Amino acid sequence: MFRFIHAADLHLDSPLYGLRAFEGAPVDRLRAAPRRALENLVDFAIEQKVLFVLIAGDVFDGDWKDYGTGQFFVRQMARLRECDIPVYLISGNHDAQNKMTRALAYPSNVHVFPTDRPDTVRIDALEVAIHGQGFANQSVTDDLSTNYPNRITGWINIGLLHTSCTGREGHENYAPCTIEGLKSHGYDYWALGHIHKREELLNDPWIVFPGNIQGRHAKETGPKGCYLLSVDEQRRITPHFQPLDDLRWESLPVDLSEIETIDEIQERFARQLETLLESCNDKLLAVRVTLCGSTRLHRILRPERDRILQECQATATGIARDCVWIEKVEIQTNLPSDTPTQAEEVSEEVLAAILNVLDQAKQDPNILDGFSMSDVRSKLPRAARNASTDDWLDPSPNLLELAKERLIEVLSGGEPKQ
Repeated sequence: MFRFIHAADLHLDSPLYGLRAFEGAPVDRLRAAPRRALENLVDFAIEQKVLFVLIAGDVFDGDWKDYGTGQFFVRQMARLRECDIPVYLISGNHDAQNKMTRALAYPSNVHVFPTDRPDTVRIDALEVAIHGQGFANQSVTDDLSTNYPNRITGWINIGLLHTSCTGREGHENYAPCTIEGLKSHGYDYWALGHIHKREELLNDPWIVFPGNIQGRHAKETGPKGCYLLSVDEQRRITPHFQPLDDLRWESLPVDLSEIETIDEIQERFARQLETLLESCNDKLLAVRVTLCGSTRLHRILRPERDRILQECQATATGIARDCVWIEKVEIQTNLPSDTPTQAEEVSEEVLAAILNVLDQAKQDPNILDGFSMSDVRSKLPRAARNASTDDWLDPSPNLLELAKERLIEVLSGGEPKQ
């Protein structure tokens, strides 16, 4: 019968966090990823000949640096106007944060719902009613859905809402509502926004978070995009997820169990990466590598982290040329249970005294001024002297915590107690 698109959380020109700047990185493409995702959305809408597009808030990402961000969005909406595709959108918390958003003149095919009350747009030719209300300010704590209009009997009713729903980790609890509350309106489809993880909350009626169209950091992994909704002759709605992201963030675990040398890491990493690439359809990837498993290499991985990262980047470049960038290497390994103690015996009093200094240094980094670590090292057992401890000499709190962990590992030959 007809098709329409549900998208949300475009966050146009949002900065992408966590990508290292290094020689050879396609900086321009990385920065432009949110724009390319929007272009992909418009291309897909035109290709599918959809009859309208819904955008459930957060078109923008707070304050713009200039009007270029808004003008780019207007140009993309104008492309849809040329194909007679109307757009219905509501403002989200990030849109409400920006004064320029409210002053932006949209093309004639864009309908923006009011922020002071819910409203209904009727598409008579399709017998479709779209109900929606945007955010008047950044922090809306009321359940906006409670005032949404009654359904129009015999029509397809769609609710457009920017909300945390029942609450989601990592997102502000804005415009909270309940699934039962949404269901009670009798609408056929709820097009939600605000939560960046794709989620189908209910299928009768459909209550859907499409997620954002472009991941922004390493916690927003996997395909990002929109929903294409097909409506058949019986007015049944069938959703289909469509990826739109230009840059994809992925987490890649590499199990080091039974590995004996650090040079073997790249062989396992390469196998895992090749498997990942097969499922990503030539996307530009930002990958966080997590070394895990029980391995006798555990003690040397942190001091060698930068070397491992650079070698992973070289391996990735060799496999996929300019399509993979290593965002970070995390160490989550542990020692095998049968690992023998490697250090001479150290009294508990000596160990406690050193750990006490480190704890004090976390509170007052100046405590280590004039403190000769070479003198300390010369008095450590031979195995401890030979261990690489450069990664715990910096008195910053994070590295001092690492120092504590490394010290216990080296001196006791085991794991730090929790």
